[in-house]
Amino acid sequence: MAPDTADPSPQISRAQLFLGFLKIGLLGFGGVAPVARHILVEDRKWLSEKDYAAILGIGQVLPGANVTNASIIIGERFHGPLGSLIALSGLMAMPLVILIGLAGLYDHFSGLVPVHVAIGGTAAAAAGLVIGTALKMAKRLKPSPIALAFGLAAFAGAGILRLPLIETLLVLAPLSIAAAAWEKRR
Repeated sequence: MAPDTADPSPQISRAQLFLGFLKIGLLGFGGVAPVARHILVEDRKWLSEKDYAAILGIGQVLPGANVTNASIIIGERFHGPLGSLIALSGLMAMPLVILIGLAGLYDHFSGLVPVHVAIGGTAAAAAGLVIGTALKMAKRLKPSPIALAFGLAAFAGAGILRLPLIETLLVLAPLSIAAAAWEKRR
């Protein structure tokens, strides 16, 4: 089976949907997108690489967290509005429990230097996960030169030049859509 294929309409029970997103929420330390991609595309094969990229892209341009938005879209795909609630509940359950516990611990120990060092280290690891996932997705999706150019422009604008994300998105999104339409017509 090619890595970019998945059953277009796998049969997923509501319990499987909840448990899949529960696992994503539990394992998604430092950022959920890398874990979500692995579970949804590679492990459970609920989505193809292209479907996941498209849903994550939609999730990124909507208000709110991208994987949270993606969970709602994916839940709706398999079980309608109830599926959205199931997927979102699964995604948020364990992080909520863990966050409440960690908030109590942080409140008690926040003045200690090792706590600040640990937070800095986990932030670096999270950045590495995001970069690694982006590279893995780009390798499998084989983006066109135009798509790469817009990806690099977005990275340069928001990441290097530190331009505001909204303005960068408002400029690049319509241009990239027009470029993709032009590329398809060629």
